[in-house]
Amino acid sequence: APRNRFIPSMIFISTGTLIMELLRYKKNFGWMNDCLHFVLGSSLRKQEMEGKFTGSLYYFVGVTATSISFSKSAATLAIIQLALGDPSASYFGTKTKHVYWSRIENGFLGIGRNKGILGFLGGALFCLPLNYRMLSLAKFGTDAVSPSKRTILSASLALGFFGAFADLVVPSPALTMPEKVCGIPVPRFHVDDNVVVPYFSGFACTKLFEALNWSVELSRFVIM
Repeated sequence: APRNRFIPSMIFISTGTLIMELLRYKKNFGWMNDCLHFVLGSSLRKQEMEGKFTGSLYYFVGVTATSISFSKSAATLAIIQLALGDPSASYFGTKTKHVYWSRIENGFLGIGRNKGILGFLGGALFCLPLNYRMLSLAKFGTDAVSPSKRTILSASLALGFFGAFADLVVPSPALTMPEKVCGIPVPRFHVDDNVVVPYFSGFACTKLFEALNWSVELSRFVIM
């Protein structure tokens, strides 16, 4: 099955990326960092060039953890919320940062610090068309009654908001582990949306399917 090939492949990629991240600033391994700069170049963020782990590590780990923890359909939809919702929320947030009333600034009960309501809404709504298309083509079990278009639309919108909310709660700037714990140097892991968004979305999607009594099998194709 594709899942049985995909998960071991992602574990291998995640492990290899972690090893690269841990070694690239060590003595005699500077060539790894040079290769990373050569391949990714200007796409690297300032903090990633100065020693923090790159977003690719967290992306691979997030996709891997989500795929292991949830059903194929829930994990697929969760990863879509990351792939579409995260960059679109960032885009709309950047484009509307001058709209003062939409900015959350210091956050509300620790949620949304340095982010905006319009970015949150943009990210949620951007996921809606593909969510709706995928659920419209899905199978809901041999004995299940096909849900109405209104129900599918509501579920599609809810999935987008789950992903956007997960992105909203990730602190900005990111919470990072201290350099030492009990005097022992530790890797500088941080809370990253590439892990939080797909995992939270996968959990929320699973609970949504349970509430709706859906046994979802996504179509292999979205263009038919």
